[in-house]
Amino acid sequence: MRRLPAAVAVGALLVTVTACGSSDGSGSSDSSSSGGTTKVKVGVIPIVDVAPLYLGQKKGFFKKQGLELEMTLAQGGAAIVPGVASGQFPFGFSNSTSLMVAQSNNVPVKVVTNGIASTGVRGKDFGALVAKGDSALKSADQLEGKKVAINTLKNINETAVRESVRKAGGDPDKVEFVELAFDQMPAALDGGRIDAAMVVEPALATVKSQGGREIASPLVDVAPNLTVAMYFTSTSYASQHPDIVKKFKAAAAESLAYADAHPDEARAIVTTYTKIPAAVLAKVTLPAWPAEPDRASLDALGKLGQDDGLFKTAPDLDKLLP
Repeated sequence: MRRLPAAVAVGALLVTVTACGSSDGSGSSDSSSSGGTTKVKVGVIPIVDVAPLYLGQKKGFFKKQGLELEMTLAQGGAAIVPGVASGQFPFGFSNSTSLMVAQSNNVPVKVVTNGIASTGVRGKDFGALVAKGDSALKSADQLEGKKVAINTLKNINETAVRESVRKAGGDPDKVEFVELAFDQMPAALDGGRIDAAMVVEPALATVKSQGGREIASPLVDVAPNLTVAMYFTSTSYASQHPDIVKKFKAAAAESLAYADAHPDEARAIVTTYTKIPAAVLAKVTLPAWPAEPDRASLDALGKLGQDDGLFKTAPDLDKLLP
């Protein structure tokens, strides 16, 4: 696959979304009210990470704030950023590095609240660097000259794997990174087409079921309790609808806290919006869902991203974070 600089990717996607929009007009960010309830669209990815939003909707946390969520599905956070910035939907979910890339390129986005965080526990995180069970690879420094799959080049998972290689004493510039979708990684690893992969749940559970094993916890290597993804809006929407943003943040915070305290209910709600088999879901390691972003971890992630050349200019976290 072609390696596109992160800045180019964000710019291209922003143009695409602005130009295309929705054929039936349903992509409009205009909120409609019915019986005192305001409907708002949220760009999400159908993965475990966004379970709190669906759970909060079911539990009535958003209704209590006078909001009704309409989930707009996307394949990844990189596509959601321009969707929010162009007004296709008011709120979105994206990984922290994609948001930093956007901010450093003057894409008008603003974080509303936390999304997910690493568990902070090595060997027990929702993301891991894995190798095939019979592979000779035992640590990240042995990846020099090896082919390692990540879901998006020049983004959060490449940064994290590079840090694991550094911490283990290796040279990350000698690693061959290849782009591959998470759900394709288990088969590629099992078939020997790649030497290692940076996977997240539920692909991690699938790899383990095939006999694969962890050789590092890259998200933990970046920073303790790393803020991996966040919910955000556009700066224009935040200034025009501060009341709705405030209500969304309050409901999301309650939803995050509830999901964190009720993991069984969080797992159960995932089956309503994904096709993850129940048997696999039962073995999935859930992320942490703290209510607020961890600033120190984001500073560390941003510094590593800058060192790895992800940003033309350093992102301004004071402008990006609430």
